[in-house]
Amino acid sequence: MDFNKLFSLEGRVALVTGGHRGIGRMISEGFLAQGAKVYISGRKADACEAAAAEMGDNCFSVPGDVSTVEGCKALAAEIANHEDKLDILINNAGVAWGEEYLSFPEAGWDKVMDTNVKGLFFLTQALHPQLKAAASFDRPAKVVNIASIDGFKVNPWETYSYQASKAAVVHLTRKMASKLVSDDIIMSGIAPGAFASNMNKAARDHENTVEKGIPAKRIGRPEDMAAAAIYLSSSAGDYVVGTTLIVDGGVVNAANPGATIEP
Repeated sequence: MDFNKLFSLEGRVALVTGGHRGIGRMISEGFLAQGAKVYISGRKADACEAAAAEMGDNCFSVPGDVSTVEGCKALAAEIANHEDKLDILINNAGVAWGEEYLSFPEAGWDKVMDTNVKGLFFLTQALHPQLKAAASFDRPAKVVNIASIDGFKVNPWETYSYQASKAAVVHLTRKMASKLVSDDIIMSGIAPGAFASNMNKAARDHENTVEKGIPAKRIGRPEDMAAAAIYLSSSAGDYVVGTTLIVDGGVVNAANPGATIEP
């Protein structure tokens, strides 16, 4: 068995939503290092284009907003303008909203659920022709949904729609995976813990405090996230269907969890 080929992404085409920063960029850079051609998407065209330029000649910007069905269809159409096939889709785009329970607004519910859950479903649906065109029994196409450990455990922060959305992503991954596998499209997920990003400002700005509540005694590194995504997206992960891989240094399964981690 050639383990170099097992984890290789050579010749594969990937789309990473929210791939210009944070966890999405960690995954994008890992894919590029493994030989993939990577399209990154985000709502801010300038930020996407700058990130693509920084990541090199095999990274391309395709700005888009996945919070609406129309936006998902437009992004899928843009990918179809460039590629007949799509080997890998990383549904990473996500937003959060924090506010006290009694004043939590409808806008904070709709924005989060539309992006984190609805966008995931309808973008995957819109890209189904390209994913199916790339898929075969011997080399299935891959879809990886980025959830959160907040989909598995409750934290004390008042991020109601965010926590609900990530629990929905975990179960939606199971449901969609059971359907897509018949077309040789393998869906799985990743639930990150504390990784430094604009969304997880606590891990970014207060690493020394946050790591005290993590059994592994550190926050996640870019290579931790890249490795998980490469595993699931390469031939190494072909038999992992519907499972969401928790990458958190042991927080979810800790017997006596310490400090909490703000999303």
